[in-house]
Amino acid sequence: MNTLRVIFVDDHPVFRDGLRVRLSAEEDIEVVAELGNGEEAFTTIQELSPDVVITDVNLPGMNGLQLVRELRAVGCKAACIVVTAYDDEEQMYHALRAGAAAYFSKDAAADHIVAAIRQVVQGKYVVRGQVFERFDLMNWLARRFRSLSLDEIPDDTIGPLSPREMEILRYIAQGRSNKEIAHRLGISRQTVKNHMSNILRKLAVEDRTQAVMYAVRRGWIRVQDAIE
Repeated sequence: MNTLRVIFVDDHPVFRDGLRVRLSAEEDIEVVAELGNGEEAFTTIQELSPDVVITDVNLPGMNGLQLVRELRAVGCKAACIVVTAYDDEEQMYHALRAGAAAYFSKDAAADHIVAAIRQVVQGKYVVRGQVFERFDLMNWLARRFRSLSLDEIPDDTIGPLSPREMEILRYIAQGRSNKEIAHRLGISRQTVKNHMSNILRKLAVEDRTQAVMYAVRRGWIRVQDAIE
């Protein structure tokens, strides 16, 4: 029996403890690391090369959607399962666009996540209790999102935001001015303005406050990070 090596990333100890206990009951699943920070997870996952990564969206620093996307960008082969307390159609679409193989609300039964671990390592996708091959998933998404396709929409036209845009949005959430953000990042104020324009366009909001609220509601920015 091949053992499936799993890393899960969540900064809530209760959720981590419950998931660890449930996964430890499975003979073919081994938890090789538990992490509470997206940036730390990014490094550890590359070092340990797990079969499956289970990540919350709402993480300190790099959020879960960014984590999945950055892992895909560096060629990480681990199948990623995204769990979230903020479950809606848009969040689901962003998770799949980022590269997730499965998507669950945090109130999903642990047995469903266990089953998904075994399914995603076989190249399948698990969304809303349904198991898909990639082609079937694309057709399912096309029906739900009209003509949208996983491979046909460039990343710069929809969220989640790029790492630099998320960095700027966190500074905005802290009340930083464009001048302060430019100084901290070593870029020009005009570049900050350009990024801000892209953020507003991607999120389809009218101002900085709406952009911050949008990101906080979806767990892309943590309230703790915003007020630090």
